Amino acid sequence: MTKLLQVVAAALLACAGTAFAAPLAVDQPKPYVHIQHPAWARNATLYQINTRQFTPEGTLRAAEAQLPRLKTLGVDILWLMPIHPIGEKHRKGALGSPYAVSDYLAVNPELGTLADLKRFVATAHSLGLKVILDWVGNHTAWDNVLVQSHPDWYDRDEQGHFRPTPWYDWDDIIDLDYDQPGLRRYMTDAMKYWVREAGVDGYRVDAAGLSPLDFWEQTARELRAIKPVFLLAEWESRDLHAKAFDATYSWTWWDAMKLIAEGRADATSLYPYYAWNRKFFPREAYRLLYTTNHDKNAWEGTEHEIFGAGAEAATVLSFISEGMPLIYNGQEAGNSRRLAFFERDPILWKDAPEGELLKQLIALKKRNTALWNGADGAVMEPVANSAPKQVFSFVRGNGKDKVVAVFNLSAKPVDVVLKGGRHAGRYLDFNDGAAVQLEDGSSLPLPAWGWRVLVQ
Repeated sequence: MTKLLQVVAAALLACAGTAFAAPLAVDQPKPYVHIQHPAWARNATLYQINTRQFTPEGTLRAAEAQLPRLKTLGVDILWLMPIHPIGEKHRKGALGSPYAVSDYLAVNPELGTLADLKRFVATAHSLGLKVILDWVGNHTAWDNVLVQSHPDWYDRDEQGHFRPTPWYDWDDIIDLDYDQPGLRRYMTDAMKYWVREAGVDGYRVDAAGLSPLDFWEQTARELRAIKPVFLLAEWESRDLHAKAFDATYSWTWWDAMKLIAEGRADATSLYPYYAWNRKFFPREAYRLLYTTNHDKNAWEGTEHEIFGAGAEAATVLSFISEGMPLIYNGQEAGNSRRLAFFERDPILWKDAPEGELLKQLIALKKRNTALWNGADGAVMEPVANSAPKQVFSFVRGNGKDKVVAVFNLSAKPVDVVLKGGRHAGRYLDFNDGAAVQLEDGSSLPLPAWGWRVLVQ
């Protein structure tokens, strides 16, 4: 027995020694993100087109004429709100919501024809612009063509009736049922159709989290097998980045900025968003930052109504901090009114200071690699300051480029002192090109809602 115990003990020691000397592969970190972003997205700015309101005509042909202007502005990816026919049953307003789709394989005749869409995309491509479509996969209009051909593809209430998405006031739509394999195949093939037939470069997916993740992962694989596409999810979730989407929304950033602008929170309320962005989300993730879009403009108000005197600071922060910036059509014209959602209400275009600022911010993002999207850009590092509840300050640098950003997110002027060595160096002021030397203890005067962006 003693001999047997000696043999067993020797064997255990040998195994233990092997384990400590050479860790098993299971102990090695594995990549979380399994997709590759299109090369053209790494420093891109997104621009949302509400085609109904974008021009007096409200058509794709009229929107096409504006493409050279958008190229001059500097944006890269154009997001067209839903281009499909709109349902008539339980329609809201005179024209209905573009998010109540009646046919996924057709173009809304109010906007134009398939030929018009193809021409819009071709013209955009000739200018070096990309085009993504808005895809509404969670639900359809009550009178979508699928209601007649495949009623079994729809979710039902306890009485067996079609139903809108529970708890929302979306009574002009009814939910689909992704437990049905036929529906999954139809939706994937429909999305592939527009990539192949019209040449679009991807999708912004409405309410992406309300449809199963495994469906999006499979669809993303099939789309990327056709060509590099850009996929944006209207949702805030880390898991969507692993195998499906390039970008997700940053609702918590917008909510925090709104509370700050209203005086109901201070600058430190941004910390949780940026902490989670740094530690919870993968570096490869693109997080969409914006001050307004079709939802916010229609229901909350214009950028200036929402953020008041802090609107400009919020816009600049959306470009300078980690994230992918979005411009909603009309921002560059200083749009000062809410646009109707269910009716025709064209934007009143004019030259405005907002347009020049956006143009300069886009140009800075393109040329300064520290500001690029996801892992192609530099990590934000906090810069300590003497007024942390008023001032939000950070640095982004990667060895080639460096940016120091200081934002007074309050209605009171402040002379803020920057602490530590992260920000030290010689810079040019983004606003006027003046040389600025920063050291530990340097002081910067900032007016109410003032900001400084200093660039190396």
